[in-house]
Amino acid sequence: MSGEEEENAAELKIGDEFLKAKCLMNCEVSLILEHKYEQLQQVSEDPMNQVSQVFEKSLQYVKRFSRYKNPDAVRQVREILSRHQLTEFELCVLGNLCPESAEEAVAMVPSLRTKGRTHDDDAIGKMLVDLSLVKKFE
Repeated sequence: MSGEEEENAAELKIGDEFLKAKCLMNCEVSLILEHKYEQLQQVSEDPMNQVSQVFEKSLQYVKRFSRYKNPDAVRQVREILSRHQLTEFELCVLGNLCPESAEEAVAMVPSLRTKGRTHDDDAIGKMLVDLSLVKKFE
């Protein structure tokens, strides 16, 4: 991204390094950190000796704000959102915030309405219904 061009997530101007990066939803980070925490518990008699405050606070945060807890549900959410040709950034915002309507989704991720993309209200609504079904049956 050139120095003159200002970053704007609403228009997906977030820098090339972020556009190409793999983003993770809070629920995915939670699963990774929980797995790491379990590994640390197995290695040490006192797991708190192995876990930094930053690690512990990060784990608490992602657990608190994860919309999905079950690993299968997390996988299904990523699959559902991936079908709609979203960028990683858009996918993670929608997966983390779980909007309830197409209007709310577009307010959170205005880039869904970018010219040339196929995200009309019906397509967005179908995607959100699929996400709500995952949450309902989790």
